[in-house]
Parts: sequence; C-alpha cells; structure tokens
Amino acid sequence: MKYSKEAKPERAAGGRSRAVPVALLLVVLCAFSFYLGGIYSTGRSLLDVNGIVVKGASSSSSASAVAIQKDTNTKAVVVFPECPADYQDYTPCTDPKYGNYRLSFMERHCPPAVERKECLVPPPQGYKAPIRWPKSKDQCWYRNVPYDWINSQKSNQHWLRKEGDKFIFPGGGTMFPNGVGAYADLMAELIPGMTDGTVRTALDTGCGVASWGGDLLGPGRGILTLSLAPRENHEGPEFGGLYLLEVHRVLRPGGFWALSGPPVNYENRWHGWNTTAAAQKADLDRLKKTLASMCFKPYSKKGDIAVWQKSTDPACYDKLTPVSSPPKCDDSVDPDAAWYVPMRSCLTSPSSTSSRYKKLALDATPKWPQRLAVAPERIATVPGSSAAAFKHDDGKWKLRTKHYKALLPALGSDKIRNVMDMNTVYGGFAASLIKDPVWVMNVVSSYGPNSLGVVFDRGLIGTNHDWCEAFSTYPRTYDLLHLDGLFTAESHRCEMKFVLLEMDRILRPTGYAIIRENAYFLDSVATIAKGMRWNCDKHDTEHKADKEKVLICQKKLWSGKNTQH
Repeated sequence: MKYSKEAKPERAAGGRSRAVPVALLLVVLCAFSFYLGGIYSTGRSLLDVNGIVVKGASSSSSASAVAIQKDTNTKAVVVFPECPADYQDYTPCTDPKYGNYRLSFMERHCPPAVERKECLVPPPQGYKAPIRWPKSKDQCWYRNVPYDWINSQKSNQHWLRKEGDKFIFPGGGTMFPNGVGAYADLMAELIPGMTDGTVRTALDTGCGVASWGGDLLGPGRGILTLSLAPRENHEGPEFGGLYLLEVHRVLRPGGFWALSGPPVNYENRWHGWNTTAAAQKADLDRLKKTLASMCFKPYSKKGDIAVWQKSTDPACYDKLTPVSSPPKCDDSVDPDAAWYVPMRSCLTSPSSTSSRYKKLALDATPKWPQRLAVAPERIATVPGSSAAAFKHDDGKWKLRTKHYKALLPALGSDKIRNVMDMNTVYGGFAASLIKDPVWVMNVVSSYGPNSLGVVFDRGLIGTNHDWCEAFSTYPRTYDLLHLDGLFTAESHRCEMKFVLLEMDRILRPTGYAIIRENAYFLDSVATIAKGMRWNCDKHDTEHKADKEKVLICQKKLWSGKNTQH
C-alpha cells in the first residue's frame, strides 16, 4: 500500500485494496495466539479481588511451596509455609557478601524477584511477647535475641549483660562509663537547646543498644532519636569527607554534630586506643580541617565530647565554588533526594534555598511541642499541599485515631510501643498518637510526592521507602503496622502477596495491623492474611463509607516443625 500526499491509502493496481484481507489475517492470528495461551498457561500466580488463584505451586521447597485451602466463603487461601529455622533474622536487602570498601555491604542489595521468599519468617525458639515499655528500655527476654556472643563480647563495655532469662541494659557504654544519664546530661550542658524544646529530633549514627536514644526519651528531655546500628569506624574524613557530607545534608542549618570517642580527648585517652598521641592529634587536625571546609564551626567541648554547629551564615557558603574542596553542588542536585541516590561528594548550600525557606534553620523553627501543629514552610514543595490541607489532615487523623482506638483497645495502652505508619503524607497518624506511650516510624513513598521534610519539620521521624521491596529492619521490629490506601496506590507496581509477607516479617508475633483500604482490595488482603496465620476482622470507617473499610488483624504467635516453643 502506498499513500498519497493527503496521507490517504491509494488503491493498488487492479483496483482492489488489500487492507481487508490483511486485517482479517491479523484477527485470525490474534485469536489463535489467545487460544494457545489458554492451553499452555505458564502457571503464574494470579490475584483477583474475589480470592487467590494459584497455579503451578508444586514446588516442595520449604521456602517456596504453598498449600491451597478453601475457607467458609469458598475463596482459595494460600497457606504459606515456614521459612527454615535459620531464617529467623532474615533481612532480605542486607547482604554481607558484598565488600567492605566504603562499607558497601551496608547498602541495600535486594534479591531479584525470582529469589524472593514466599514463606513466614519464624521466631526464635522460646520467643515470647516483649517486655512492655518503659521496662523494655532496661531489659529484654534473652530468648527473643538468643545470642551469647553479644554477652561475651560486649559485657566488658557495660552496656549489656545477661542475667537469668533476660538481657539487662545497665546504661553503660564505651564512652559513658558513668552511665548514659550522665553522658546525656553532659551533652545537654554543651548544647542548651536540648532542654528547652529547640532540639527535638536526633540521629545516632553508631549506636549499640540505643541507650542514648532511650535516655533522651525520658522526662525533661523529650528528644526523639533515630538510632542506626551499623558498624561505626569513625571514618568521617575518609573518601574526601563523604560521610560528613551526608551528615551535613541531613542536618538542619544551625543543627549540631557531636562526636565522642577517638580522636576527641586523645590527650587523656590514647593509651587505651592502641595508637599514639601523634597519630590521634593528626586525625583530630584532619577532622577539624574537613569540618571547617563544610561550614561547620566549633561550638563546645568538654571531656570526651566535642560539638560542632552547622553554619547558617550565607557568607561561608557563598565562598564555595564547583572547584572547592569539597565542591559546591550544582543546581541539578536535589538535597532531598535520597532513595537509591549515591552519596554525593559535594556540598549543598542552605543559602541557595534560604529565600524560600526562611524558617528552616534550627533557631527559626518553632520549639517543641508547638512545631507539631504548625504547617511548615516546606509544605509548599509538596504537590497539592497547603497550610489549609495540613490543618484538614490534622483534624482528619484525630478523628480516625479515635475510631481506631474503639476498634483496637490495645492502641494507646502499654501493649503497643513500636508503630509504623507505612504510607504517610504529613505524619498525621503519628501526630494523633503523640500523647500515647508509642514512637512512630513514618514512611513516605519513594514513588509519590516527597513530603518527608514536612514530617521532620513537625518534630517527627521517618524515611522514604518503596513497598515493592523489603524494609531495612530486622524481623519482629514493630508492634503495630498501619497503612492507608497503600494497595490502591501501589497495586499497579507491587504484588500484594509480597507486601503482606514483608509486613509479616517485620511485625512481632501477637502484634497488630490496621489496614485501611478500598473495599475492592480488602477481601484479597484478608485472604492472604489468613494464609499468614493472622486473625482479621472487617469494620466500617468512622464515616461508615461503602467504598472504604478497616481491617484489624493480629499476628499469631505460632510454632511448627521448624520452631518449637
């Protein structure tokens, strides 16, 4: 077929068009391909809103084989098997096989889809419900973390010891021999803002058992700490100060960076560090030079603690150029981008955004607890957001949480301590729980509008995450998981089964899940949850909406062939 200048098909020689026979041939071929597809189906697992249809589940592997049952409503239920017993601490996206260079083994390395486990991570033998807060700050059941090597290697550091059937956390530590309380008191003396509500959020980048973070939650402090427990090698100046550049990125202008340990106070401590005074002095001089190049200034020092403050002075950052050391980031670098973004070896200048965010600096941020209810300036960067939307969201979550507590009386009691809001926007659910004895990890979707800055500006903590992947935490971390429309938002990308299996991994036995979802998805969620040994009940929302329901689930404490209690 050829086309005329008007782009209309012309007749072929002989006066007959071949368009009709060709079209008929295509229809026949398509119909035949659908017929073959129906006969030779590959058996890929399918999900519909009326239940689970599984084909090809004949594998006998304990980590992938599934059984199929029918419930009373004749819906197919996938009964997930137990993972092997040595999977009790399985953390899918952490793989120690990667090298130590630049601590790359600590980065996320998620398994490919074909290697994802379709099994239930077992609890340790003898596991029982955790000790309730606040006693849990000082002790935990040994059988819940049955590792004698911790006791043998760390007992001399006085931050942990085994007594009978418990691990005891006496509040000691390598750098606070007088107890974590005295250590925190000294830090508050060096940083007065820790006692008047100026400092609300903290990041502990090398904790052992989070004694410091636990103490900061106590009376008179009220500081919420995100404690990270990787290996801490004090390599701040290494690789062009790359780690300190990341500290600079996440720290609010006017915020503080405190260091205890080598090389601070080397004059009195070097004998016990298996080094020399000269080597430690050289390390300290190099650290000071690196920090000065990043617009940190010395703030205070006493004993084993030294404190630097991130400058708010635009003049310091204006001196930076693309050829400085470290160089100034160009305008294409988004300082808020962090999900699968490599750490950048350049410095982001807060002065470049000061005209838009005048209240981003620490001394301009409302003090705690007032900042919780104030719409931050950064809300203007979230598409579709405004101060009015923030106020509406705050009221909405107060109403919803009141309804949740009527459905789940354990919420607000000492039965629930560790909470995750799996897909928050402004941290509204966490804010509505602020008077309850809980802490909340707020998760902002890495594929949606990035509102994480708003969460932190309110004095809450959180992170970005993509629920098509596993979350970076140990099994049995949380007492309560909450999600609001997650499957509605992500069903086109994430397979429901794997999201729920990940929820089961990070939820402790006897823990709860509040699943607020479109009624279209809720029956499928309940069916999969039953296969994970969860007990679920469906409820109306606070407005009794037809299209939206609330599923309240509790995970069983189970034992089986791989784990005996």
